[in-house]
Amino acid sequence: MSDLLYDCILYDLDGTLTDSIPLIMDSFRYAYAAFPGLPPRSEDDLMSYIGKPLETSFAVHDEETAKILLDRYLDYNHEKLHEGILELFDGILESVRKISDAGVKQGIVTAKREYAAMITIGKTGLSEVMDGYVFGDDGCPAKPAGDPVILGASKLGISDMSRVLYVGDALPDIECARNAGCDFAFVRWSKMPKAEQDLILSMEPEIIADSPKDLSCIIRDSEL
Repeated sequence: MSDLLYDCILYDLDGTLTDSIPLIMDSFRYAYAAFPGLPPRSEDDLMSYIGKPLETSFAVHDEETAKILLDRYLDYNHEKLHEGILELFDGILESVRKISDAGVKQGIVTAKREYAAMITIGKTGLSEVMDGYVFGDDGCPAKPAGDPVILGASKLGISDMSRVLYVGDALPDIECARNAGCDFAFVRWSKMPKAEQDLILSMEPEIIADSPKDLSCIIRDSEL
């Protein structure tokens, strides 16, 4: 009998596998620079939208303004992504390769749109080890609904959600895992505000990963 704790591990992308929070915030700032007359949005306010669809963040404005903000955000963000400025956190690729070698299926479940996400996935080597993806524009209800993780597991042929682990860094991630009925691993290298991290910890995630190198240890009771 296999000693593997999970048959499938799914990952959030931004802030979990990739150190993308600075680029996200820069993209927000660039978008809003075209509208100096709008009421200012605080850094904490914008950070609270990380992990949610961009449309949700810009929906506080009228439809025309929201469309311009979204287009400006994407133009700036895609330009920087093509420059290859996003990198994985140290140790991520090594860990996910070990997990793949152990025979555990892996996938990415992100609120990021497919076009932007695949730029980074391709440039960082994640495409070599991931078995499936769910993107923010796939049409299913967004996190914190459990649908994206359930869909991600289904794409990998997994129906027993008790055998699935979702790895993330933000409140919508753990809420998504809870709603999907799977376990959750919180990454301590999260750059989310401390108050949000403390809230996540108060929700008692099944696993707390202190370092990216820990990811290869969480599929068994002992290190690979």
